[in-house]
Amino acid sequence: MQKGQSSDRAKREADKAFKPVTTQKPMNDYAKDQHSQNENRERLKAERLAREAESKQLPE
Repeated sequence: MQKGQSSDRAKREADKAFKPVTTQKPMNDYAKDQHSQNENRERLKAERLAREAESKQLPE
């Protein structure tokens, strides 16, 4: 092993341990509204597709 390897290894391990944490920005009112509208639209779409699939399976 070379003389500088142990310090390089320790530096790499320290960099891994103290890696900066990525944080999400807090949502503003507009983003919260958009998010809730998107969730509601997806929920309604799933319900509609389930109703359509159910009605196609029922014999008329």
